Amino acid sequence: MASIKNETEYRRILSRIDELLPLVDDNTVKDDKNYIELDLLSSLVEEYEDIYYPISKPSLIDVIKLRMYEMGLTQAQLSQLLGVSPSRVSEYLSGKSEPTLKIGREMSKKLNIDADVVLGV
Repeated sequence: MASIKNETEYRRILSRIDELLPLVDDNTVKDDKNYIELDLLSSLVEEYEDIYYPISKPSLIDVIKLRMYEMGLTQAQLSQLLGVSPSRVSEYLSGKSEPTLKIGREMSKKLNIDADVVLGV
């Protein structure tokens, strides 16, 4: 199978995908020419993006901050939720300290953070 060679080709294929998306939906048969083309181009884009636009795993700090925002929590409220001091939460958020395994487990459960992120895996 061919691959995307450069950024110009990548942009051109993205444009073609934009044209195909309105023509293909969940009810489109798999042998439809637009479906086949969209599937092929999407695979090529995925391969290109895996190489040139990789998505790294988020840091624990970023995920905690996101969850705090989503849940409307202040640092003080987070400290109460986790059972640690506000200064300890501040240390976690600044990267000066890492949570213990026990606190990491609490973060995973109470903030719904994937254990791999908490453990840095």
